[in-house]
Amino acid sequence: MRIAIVCPYSCTMPGGVQTQVLGLARSLQSRGDDVAIVAPAEDSGMTSRLEAAALGGAVFVKVGGATAISVNGSRAPVSPWPTTMWRTVSALRAFGPEVVHVHEPFVPGPSLASVLAGPRPIVATFHRSGADFAYRAYGHLVGACARRFDAAFAVSEEARMTALRCVGHLSHRFGIIPNGVEVQRFASVDPWPTSAPTVVFVGRHEVRKGLGVLLEAFERLPASTRLWVLGVGPETEQLKSRFVSQARIEWLGAVDDEEMASRLAGADVFVAPSLGGESFGVVLLEAMAAGTVVVASDLPGYQLAGGPAARFVPAGDHLALAEAIGAVLLDDDEREALRERGRQRAAEYDMGAIAELYRDAYIRLGSARSG
Repeated sequence: MRIAIVCPYSCTMPGGVQTQVLGLARSLQSRGDDVAIVAPAEDSGMTSRLEAAALGGAVFVKVGGATAISVNGSRAPVSPWPTTMWRTVSALRAFGPEVVHVHEPFVPGPSLASVLAGPRPIVATFHRSGADFAYRAYGHLVGACARRFDAAFAVSEEARMTALRCVGHLSHRFGIIPNGVEVQRFASVDPWPTSAPTVVFVGRHEVRKGLGVLLEAFERLPASTRLWVLGVGPETEQLKSRFVSQARIEWLGAVDDEEMASRLAGADVFVAPSLGGESFGVVLLEAMAAGTVVVASDLPGYQLAGGPAARFVPAGDHLALAEAIGAVLLDDDEREALRERGRQRAAEYDMGAIAELYRDAYIRLGSARSG
């Protein structure tokens, strides 16, 4: 099949939606499909993320640059310009897809342009968890364009309910297909060497991701414990200054996908201390696929991803978080049991299986239109 996958966010920037788009494209391409990714990108050119997609055979079509805007407690790299939207529609028509798969279809830029004026059939996937007043109002404003969806999915029940608060009439044809993880890529990576018990954090340094809570918890862990902090964000410098006395913390900044996977595999515990706004915890599954124990906030999206393979603590409770991390580091048997359950859990969400679910939907739509 010829499949166009549209992403509203810059694919040269790290993010959950971008990870899903690139992973899905690689998996579909490996099955013999002809895949094009249509998305914004930074002007600096192709990064390792896009090169990885290209090596899988997928074509990347840049339709504009990106600017960061505040969305749902985070900063999203979007390209809402009319020129980007025009280029998107032109690129889709030139590619001639049999199906257009649009992620976060109401985000201004490539996604909204695809829904408004792109070729059909259109498959829409919603990722967002949490609908504030502004998002609900915007959803009601643009919701009428949902009539062009031929199929709609959400990555979790939380994401589905968020979308339904904005476009309630989707309920009769709104399925759930969870996010996936490229299990083999994480399972086969060489672990980053470490000589001490090591905790790792991966994510944007902003209030919603809870890094400050983890740093407070880390102060209560034994002096022999080390912490790798991956990523950057608006809180980076403030948190560095606040915890400057902690020489046990290694601030690694933004790293490429290969090093991120290696760090996950090399650590003893991956911690996801987010405070909210998580529709699905794909990064938990990435850590599990890498063979690392997961301790996470008890958010519905994280519980959905981790299930019985993770330890959960109340969001924002640094004392409970420190206790959970310390207990896992001290108990070899518990750590090994969680590690094995994590590998099994990640396998249930392998991107290959997720790609097949979407591909079945593509085929059904194609058959219905041709019939």
